[in-house]
Amino acid sequence: MSALPISRREFLKVTAIAGGGMMVGVNLGAIGEAEAAAAAGGVENAWIKITPDNKITFICHRNEMGQDVHTSLAMLLADELGVDPRKVTIVQAGSNPGLYINKLLGGQITGGSTSIRDAWEPLRQAGAGARTMLVGAAAAQWKVSPGDCKVENGVVTSGKNKATFGQLATAAAKQPVPKDVPTKAKGQFTVIGSNIQRLDGADKARGKTVFGIDAKQPGMLYAAMQHSPVIGGKAVSFDASAVEKRPGVKKVVNIGDGVAVIADHYWTARQAADAIKVQWDRGPSAKVDTASVWATLDKAKDRPGYVAGKKGDVAPVLASGALEATYMCQMLSHATLEPQNCMTLVTKDTIDIWAPTQFPQGAEGTAAAVSGYKPAQIRIHPQFIGGGFGRKLENDFIAQSVAISKAMPGVPVKMIWTRPEDMGHDFYRPPSLHVMKGVVKDGKVAALSAKLVSPSVTSRAFPSAVKDGNDPFMTEGLANFTYDIPNMELRSVIEEVGVRVGYWRSVSNALNAFATEGFIDELAVSAQQDPVAFRLAMLGTQPLQKAVLEKAVQLSGYTATPPSGRAFGVASMECYDTHAVIIAEVSGTASKVKLERLTVVADAGVIVHPDQAVAQLEGGVATGLISTLRSKITFKDGAVEQTNFHDFQVPRMSDVPPIQVAFIGNRDKPAGLGEVGVPLVAPAVANAVFKLTGKRIRALPLEDGGVTFA
Repeated sequence: MSALPISRREFLKVTAIAGGGMMVGVNLGAIGEAEAAAAAGGVENAWIKITPDNKITFICHRNEMGQDVHTSLAMLLADELGVDPRKVTIVQAGSNPGLYINKLLGGQITGGSTSIRDAWEPLRQAGAGARTMLVGAAAAQWKVSPGDCKVENGVVTSGKNKATFGQLATAAAKQPVPKDVPTKAKGQFTVIGSNIQRLDGADKARGKTVFGIDAKQPGMLYAAMQHSPVIGGKAVSFDASAVEKRPGVKKVVNIGDGVAVIADHYWTARQAADAIKVQWDRGPSAKVDTASVWATLDKAKDRPGYVAGKKGDVAPVLASGALEATYMCQMLSHATLEPQNCMTLVTKDTIDIWAPTQFPQGAEGTAAAVSGYKPAQIRIHPQFIGGGFGRKLENDFIAQSVAISKAMPGVPVKMIWTRPEDMGHDFYRPPSLHVMKGVVKDGKVAALSAKLVSPSVTSRAFPSAVKDGNDPFMTEGLANFTYDIPNMELRSVIEEVGVRVGYWRSVSNALNAFATEGFIDELAVSAQQDPVAFRLAMLGTQPLQKAVLEKAVQLSGYTATPPSGRAFGVASMECYDTHAVIIAEVSGTASKVKLERLTVVADAGVIVHPDQAVAQLEGGVATGLISTLRSKITFKDGAVEQTNFHDFQVPRMSDVPPIQVAFIGNRDKPAGLGEVGVPLVAPAVANAVFKLTGKRIRALPLEDGGVTFA
């Protein structure tokens, strides 16, 4: 999505004396002078705050969900400021989209592999500006030129003169705000590119980190739900007469899509909620089942849809005789380790919400809509997130919590879902059907047609972003297609199937990569070409992608003729501005396959925190294995059939092979990494399985195709 227009001057424009110290505003969105001045008066903003006690605080505008964004963003700031990031205190920002907007996504959102890309310039500008003001204050005190001052580890020196940031804070706050401060060139970084321990690691190791489900307030009550068995169903009536008399039960509330019990302990609320007899209107999705989902998509496959990419004229070439195949990806749950939860306190004038949310702005808007309060009356307190993957972009659990707490004003009420509720009331990864056609002539692809048929997440979540049949998230993996093919047409068809769908880590990049990279392999077989050589020949206009593929071949030990019982599979794409390749190595027989190793190579530009960058790719690979091996969500009579990790199996440690990660490239800005590891796992493994067994499996999960993974 396109970036918002922002001037460099707006990156750094606010200073104020606060508590005798220095505050430097970081504007991460397009706001005017009036809003900036209001922020200086105490409205929440993204700030560097330096106080006379030498405490440096960074109010972080992106939410922590295991990706270690707190450490990485603090490193951007610290490198320019001239301080050890381990001396920076991180405070999580609340909702303030005017200041904290993610200009790559158009809202105050943590997602889309955008956090570092979006903050790269603003936070470094803020650090450089604050450093300039501190140096200016020191130079004025010592009557020297600012050019004679040096900054290192939070100390400014000039000759025999020396002062900490804290000692200079009050004077620095009176310095003029610098404009267009130059930031460091790539070769000058001292913090960026280093491997420091994650700043929240010690607290997490000691169990001190407060996730949403851990949040507490004095006098807190608990709420548990009995949900409609079908998403979209409503409680018509219920009999709670017996449970209302139970010790500890405070109130029973019908909130529409469920009946909630408020009690003094969670288990009291949970048992009472389960015991209520409810009559349900199962709603418009009551007859949805898995077979009807696929039948609906199949009926839509002949519609023209939206053209995401086009070159040449495919029709006459395809008419000469095309290879055709259909690929399918099943629905998936996010299956976050932390189930949905939210604590809300409703008072006469304000609403406070403590929640593990990726979308504070959306949480605020949802709370306002449910309560009738104005957004200015609502305070969002984002908590650490125990797994997001796109699920905690949604605000259904926020809406429920606010509705429940309205029935118990003046008391904090924490609502917690069970695992079966979470599994059965998700926003699922969309099912997808891919119609692939291609022609090979003289050993090369002469024409390629790819069509994705799937429900649209964005039509529900952000309908104004869908124009002329184009869901920009749905065409990921098509619009960024890297191969140079003379005749090519890439299309997407939006078709709703009666299932609530959502953004699932890597969104449609994973859906489209499975189909396109699998089919490219089929075309290589048709051309009697090695799959790697076949791809390299189509990357002449993509030198970065070509270099990544060549490096992956080198590191993996790839060979077109491995020993019997061994095979390699390759998959390649660009996503989130990162060029990536995965090569899967497998062994086994026609029916039982072992994953031996996955080699991941990426050109992701500047790597801010190398250890964590590796971890992001490793975690992405593990997520990719969810869809690849055996996991799926199915429906019967409108309800989800899976309830927990026994029947929706996320990868165990034994399922994850050794993962080899390498970064190459020399770009001067960072690219996205949080989702890059996901899309290429399924096609790489499927292509390796074909090489090993001769079975071309075109539907996920692969175990449904007749192989078992050891």
